[in-house]
Amino acid sequence: MQNETLKTHRCRENCGACCISPSISSFIPGMPEGKPANTICINLSEDFLCKIFDNPDRPLVCSNFQFDNLICGNNREEAIKIMKSLE
Repeated sequence: MQNETLKTHRCRENCGACCISPSISSFIPGMPEGKPANTICINLSEDFLCKIFDNPDRPLVCSNFQFDNLICGNNREEAIKIMKSLE
C-alpha cells in the first residue's frame, strides 16, 4: 500500500516536506485545530508517508496537493525551503 502510494503520486521517498512545511488550518485527525507551518503532521509516518492517505477525514488541501518539481524541488531539503518560502 505505501509503495503503491509512492508510485501513484510520485512522492519522493523519505521526503514528507508537504506534511511539515505548510500550515493547514482545517481539521486533521489527531490535530483538530490544524497544523502550524514547520510542524510535523502527527499523521506522517517514520518513513515520511501519510498514515491517513485513504482516510475520508484527510484534509482536502492534502488530497489536492500534487507533486510538482517547482514546489518539491530536487530533494527534501529543497522542497522544505521552497514550501517555507511560499508560506
